[in-house]
Amino acid sequence: MTANIVWFDTAVRKEDRRRKNGHGSAVLWFTGLSGSGKSTLANALDRQLAGLGLNSYVLDGDNIRHGLNRDLGFSPEDRKENIRRIGEVAKLFVDSGQFALTAFISPYREDRRQVRELLDEGEFIEIYVRCPLDECERRDPKGLYRRARLGEIPEFTGVSAPYEEPESPELVIDTAEATVEESVEEILNLLEKRELIPRINR
Repeated sequence: MTANIVWFDTAVRKEDRRRKNGHGSAVLWFTGLSGSGKSTLANALDRQLAGLGLNSYVLDGDNIRHGLNRDLGFSPEDRKENIRRIGEVAKLFVDSGQFALTAFISPYREDRRQVRELLDEGEFIEIYVRCPLDECERRDPKGLYRRARLGEIPEFTGVSAPYEEPESPELVIDTAEATVEESVEEILNLLEKRELIPRINR
């Protein structure tokens, strides 16, 4: 970073935007193996929040790699940079008074920790979307595990690259056991408990 770059404080503060919106803002960081259900849950939650008049946006791993991070591969270094950029973008959404719902494998604990440290206390909610590897492979919605087993995809998480499970996530959702509806309800209950959204009659 060059010495002549200075952070500019915006005229409208994060707190003002939250007050206007009538709810808090935070990053809901869905992490888990490919096929575990991260994108499905993030989008189902996004739909529920929108139906309640609450502001949120899904940042999906594949979508981000089509544009913002199209220059990155899947080496450990590129994975780290991928998550760093997403963390910075997600922080902007929080500052705008919205919920950022991020659906990324994000396999390394250190990378997730660094995103947490970008945000204020309570603004990073790590949701571990837990699902056994064999179930993820059975689902294999994109055919990626099959290709990885054939050696066509190097550095594939869970097959030829590691996944480091969260040690102290705010929430663990087992998608091999819970339905999408049950999982979304659990997340909404957590947001209510933390007073990030109003109490909902449902």
